[in-house]
Amino acid sequence: MFDFAVAGPIQELARKVADFVDTHVIPYERDRRLGAHGPSEDLRLELVALAREAGLLSPHVSREWGGLGLSHTERAVVFEAAGRSTLGPVALNCNAPDEGNMHLLEQVASPAQKERWLRPLAAGEIRSCFAMTEPAPGAGSDPSLLSTTYRRDGDGFVINGRKWLITGAAGASCIIIMARDEADADAATMFLLPADTKGIRLERLLDSMDSNFTGGHGELVLTDVRAPADSVLGEVGKGFRYAQVRLAPARLTHCMRWLGAAGRAHRIALEYATRRTAFGKPIAEHEGVGFMLADNEIDLHQSRLAIWHAAWLLDNGHSARHETSMAKVLCSEALCRVVDRSVQILGGLGVTDDTAVARIYRDIRAFRIYDGPSEVHRWAIARHSVRAAAKERG
Repeated sequence: MFDFAVAGPIQELARKVADFVDTHVIPYERDRRLGAHGPSEDLRLELVALAREAGLLSPHVSREWGGLGLSHTERAVVFEAAGRSTLGPVALNCNAPDEGNMHLLEQVASPAQKERWLRPLAAGEIRSCFAMTEPAPGAGSDPSLLSTTYRRDGDGFVINGRKWLITGAAGASCIIIMARDEADADAATMFLLPADTKGIRLERLLDSMDSNFTGGHGELVLTDVRAPADSVLGEVGKGFRYAQVRLAPARLTHCMRWLGAAGRAHRIALEYATRRTAFGKPIAEHEGVGFMLADNEIDLHQSRLAIWHAAWLLDNGHSARHETSMAKVLCSEALCRVVDRSVQILGGLGVTDDTAVARIYRDIRAFRIYDGPSEVHRWAIARHSVRAAAKERG
């Protein structure tokens, strides 16, 4: 039995976050420092300072390291409220990739690594990036294709390779690099290094349809990067395992944030549909528009239930890898439909930047690809179901 009840203090916190985003963050959406590659670093720091002053910074991080220590189910409510603006998670310091990186560091980093990197990350003072994805024929959704390699060199390691579509790469202070042991194709290790380590080069920023991540998306070249022994994140050879520690919760928090953004698009469309008239009555009273509004409500409700279910499992000690995959597919597709319908309801207004809906539309489309495209998750879900059925048959 799943208890989806949300405690009163968390409901109050979510209302506080929603009010903070509506009052202090949304006015920044027209700031010139929000560009093609996301909010600039000085805009990010300005937003973080506002959230810090409001006592809302890093809700996902434990109190030991400067956060609010929320559980996964509590995050679901608060992250949805933060997502009312794509700048909301930036302000609260719970946006990707830093949010997922902080979770990973809390789980596997050494005390020294946590003090050096996790504490300033949780304070919003610095940013990080996670370098796993590679250009073809390297690793994308298939980690077995990982082509970046490392070799032992004395007490440390030497890393070579190329990484691509690395979110937040420009201006990051530290970088988590996923690499394969060139002597053992089945072993991968994560390295936590300063981003200015010799041999790490940002070759270019990619022009992408989304623009809600500080630092954009970059392509990195790693040439004879020397990684000391104390830069290993966790244990040598356990990189693939740690990837799942990070990715399962991270794909769920994507769902939480985008639920907030899609909900805002729906509210904008709903308000417009009740006051815009055509053919003698508000367009909301025409079935064509009314049914779209109803379908939006259904998709938002189903997405919220899927998020809460997976979050509850994580909070109760389950890996929830299967459930987070299902939530990722359901939410990424349902929430894209919500925003698409909202554009349609707004008509010509929906394709302009006179409302936030057009920007949300551009930003949310990538959600169906990031952290695993729907097709890969469907394949994994089907494989899980087949194996479960075979196990039941004995």
